[in-house]
Amino acid sequence: MAAAEAETAAALRAEVAALRMRVQELERENQRLAKVASSCTCGFKCNRNVKGNGLTDDSSKRAKRTGQQVGILSHCSKRLVALKVMYFGQRFYGFSSEGNTEPTVESEIFKALERAKLLVASRKESCYSRCGRTDKGVSASGQVISLYLRSNIKDVGGSTLDERSEIDYVKVLNRILPQDIRVLGWCPVAADFHARFTCLGREYKYLFWKQDLDILEMQKAASKFVGDHDFRNFCKMDAANVSNYRRRITEFTISACDIRSSNDELCSMTIKGTAFLWHQVRCMVAVLFLIGQGLESPSVVDSLLDITKTPRKPQYKMASELPLILRSCQFDKADFMCSSDASRSLTEHLNDEYHHYMLQAEIFHEALSCLPLPESNSLETLHKKRNHIPLLSRQTEPSYEERIAKVKTKLTESLAECPP
Repeated sequence: MAAAEAETAAALRAEVAALRMRVQELERENQRLAKVASSCTCGFKCNRNVKGNGLTDDSSKRAKRTGQQVGILSHCSKRLVALKVMYFGQRFYGFSSEGNTEPTVESEIFKALERAKLLVASRKESCYSRCGRTDKGVSASGQVISLYLRSNIKDVGGSTLDERSEIDYVKVLNRILPQDIRVLGWCPVAADFHARFTCLGREYKYLFWKQDLDILEMQKAASKFVGDHDFRNFCKMDAANVSNYRRRITEFTISACDIRSSNDELCSMTIKGTAFLWHQVRCMVAVLFLIGQGLESPSVVDSLLDITKTPRKPQYKMASELPLILRSCQFDKADFMCSSDASRSLTEHLNDEYHHYMLQAEIFHEALSCLPLPESNSLETLHKKRNHIPLLSRQTEPSYEERIAKVKTKLTESLAECPP
């Protein structure tokens, strides 16, 4: 039995190694093709797909039959551009439009790009990339995407470019985008730029009301996240696509925001890291809230980070998605710019939105002032503590090894069902 398991594990490792080598080969080929495309301004000829056998495949006729050329100007000059995007995530089903649920931030951006006649190819052929895939309800003030867009500059590969003659991407797109999405800036980037893989770090902010939370205990626990750790107990595990759960947190701080309401204080958590797992921030915040309520000790973070001691994630509810913000994404060479006209319009728009929501908040505050003050209920807090099940005593989810074994079994069964 042990020998069979060892053989299976060895086979899996060999398969993973082969797949990684293939991915690296494809990435190198993609970078080579991107460099070729960026230096070419010959129009339609550049948009012909090169097949693996070296033959070209003119997809324009096929695209016309399927309606993919609507809003696409493939004969124009183009350049690889990075866009910094902000959005309020409350009404969106996440950023990515890969699912069938609408609306998403990504789908709205591409609708605007089509209407503005800025697209020069399909999404795939435009070398489109995004830095983060925020979940449903999550907002951003510094999301970054990149893709080839129409350009006014003919010699994009030249050493000196007069950006003043370039299309004002910020101004053009913000005239079309819905009220809760705005482009904050743009910049030209090199052909090997990738919004996800060339990102050096990401910063998230999570807002919350202090209430009766013990901030000192929460900060003590938050400091334990800093460093290089295996965060499989602080994420939603995707064993089929992710095998490495080690991530590096460079900063995790909790501070007051200098905003008060009804004897309460608004606070924020700032989390910086090189990369994050699916739902990692919301899981970390959820555990910190339990610690702040006195339901868990800061030492529980040590136990959950020790996968030898805790190989299976205890079942617990994630923190709400609405207060989470993707604040910024850092790159080595990406200096975002915004014209004075676009900046002025952005400032006016955001001020208008801010005042609009402040008026709504004041209406709720007015309604609260009409109600009698409720009596404090210390018994409710005591009841909550009595009913709390410690994290390390809860039912657990399957471990990574159990999940990957299940994936392998399903794959084997599906292959067995295929005709020879």
